[in-house]
Amino acid sequence: MTTGALSRTEVELKVQLDRKDVLAAGVVRLTLRHPDGGPVPEWEPGAHIEFVLRDDLVRQYSLCGDPADRSTLQVAVLREPDGRGGSDYVHRELAEGDLLRIRGPRNHFPLMRAKKYLFLAGGIGITPILPMIDAVDRAGADWRLAYGGRSRDTMAFADELVARYGSRVSLSPQDETGRLDLDALLRRACRRTAIYCCGPESLLTDVENRFSSRNRGALHLERFTAKKVDAQTSGFEVELARSRLTLNVPEDRSILEVAEDAGVPVMSSCQEGICGTCETPVLDGVPDHRDSLLTEAERAANQTMMICVSRTCGKRLVLDL
Repeated sequence: MTTGALSRTEVELKVQLDRKDVLAAGVVRLTLRHPDGGPVPEWEPGAHIEFVLRDDLVRQYSLCGDPADRSTLQVAVLREPDGRGGSDYVHRELAEGDLLRIRGPRNHFPLMRAKKYLFLAGGIGITPILPMIDAVDRAGADWRLAYGGRSRDTMAFADELVARYGSRVSLSPQDETGRLDLDALLRRACRRTAIYCCGPESLLTDVENRFSSRNRGALHLERFTAKKVDAQTSGFEVELARSRLTLNVPEDRSILEVAEDAGVPVMSSCQEGICGTCETPVLDGVPDHRDSLLTEAERAANQTMMICVSRTCGKRLVLDL
């Protein structure tokens, strides 16, 4: 079990799609291997990898296998008909034997040490929770999982979880029992309980709204979609210290876009502030954080920012870029 975030070291490599299994309605599991049989990258619970499906189609998926198994990586992907095309590509185009480009692993949802754990999962949000549960169970920690979904047939890993862990797991198919009773679940959680939640934005928002700023340190969230930010936007100046450039960022463009136009190489992916790929150190100035990733403490520290969406509270920023 980790006690903090992993290092930012990551790799880019090609892997082979070894197996593609249907887990539930609209959900497939991909099992990936190194083409020459070598070990896959190390990772810890909460990590995700980035699929470069095409140059213009890059998506992130949580790892849901066994971190101790260096022979494979596993992800589970929900097909979203109204999505941006990534999940549809995975379901329709990828076949066993295909070679895929991946980056990572990255971990912005690390499993912290705690006395007790409450895991809240909605739909495909179960994926990063699975290795967390395995880790805390092996460590002998006290934990519970409340897992909700639209219907039982859409809830991947549900039967497997109940068979393995019994009464520690409670399932809430919405068409049978309604939505998760968050008030009851959170009321029963004691002060020393770390709460990990992943799922649709409606679930994350409902959970966040039940926490005050004083007790939000116990809450750990991972978003698959960007959190809505209602804020005014104006232009500003950004200095890229390593590139020795000072650029104007107009109100209708991001720092990332302006930097790329100036020929500065920047790694990016989601361009929504949820994947962490473009996280950049801040040398001077106060960022206006508009991402869906950094914790309140990390935002207050103002050491890094996601330049795909975040801006500045003043007129100027200096970045280590």
